Amino acid sequence: MTRFVHLTDLHISHPDSGDTMLRTDTPAQVASAVAAINRLDPAPDFVIASGDLTNIGDPRSYGLLQDILAPLKMPVVLALGNHDRRDAFHSVFQTGRGDAPHFHDRAEAGLHIITLDTLIPGKVSGTICDVQFAFLAEALERAPDLPKVIVAHHPPRMDPNELPWATLDQPTSDRLADVLRGRNVLGILSGHVHINSVRMWHGVPLYVSQGLNSTVDLIEREDMRIVEGTGFALFDLRASGLSVTFVPLTPDARELGRLDVARLRSFS
Repeated sequence: MTRFVHLTDLHISHPDSGDTMLRTDTPAQVASAVAAINRLDPAPDFVIASGDLTNIGDPRSYGLLQDILAPLKMPVVLALGNHDRRDAFHSVFQTGRGDAPHFHDRAEAGLHIITLDTLIPGKVSGTICDVQFAFLAEALERAPDLPKVIVAHHPPRMDPNELPWATLDQPTSDRLADVLRGRNVLGILSGHVHINSVRMWHGVPLYVSQGLNSTVDLIEREDMRIVEGTGFALFDLRASGLSVTFVPLTPDARELGRLDVARLRSFS
């Protein structure tokens, strides 16, 4: 079995960054998630963080992010989102890439992870540039025996009536569908919209996690009502297929009862 965790929308801000936009203590939220991941049994093989690593993209916040993620006992795959800044990220993480898009691929625990950078500087919406499409076409030919996981902060567009900033633009979404068609893609991992959802997009599963900052009230249909709620997605790949479990972290759940392991195993 291969097990991995999907984090997204960490929105870390250093206390000295001057960020006045956050509604939650995201460093504490991310630290809590790290502790929870390290308690998982069996332990995950790797962790994916799919963008909006920081809230305002400043170097101090990326340094704090490094410190908070350091206790993780497994490799971490990082992507960038619309709240991130490439120059600051590359400087702190010493990638040597200046202000270039952050895209890459690697094999981990029997999976081939292809990470794209959907950031448009200064915009909330996302896209994928021609350079990355060329990279993606080449990456899909590598590790032919391994199933692929695509990481992209902005999910592809499923419905033309979706809010234009909530997804990749339509031409990019259409082009991505063409490139991925017929490929061994287990799923696309995204964030950005602060909800939990699983969708089938042109035959490819699309997994979106609410992230570690806040969530959206899905019952309120008039305005966007932002409410408490954080968590991560836990994936298990078995011979029978891929499963996802959304693990809530906050608000704190009040315990209503407890069934011990012996009793659980006695049920039939």
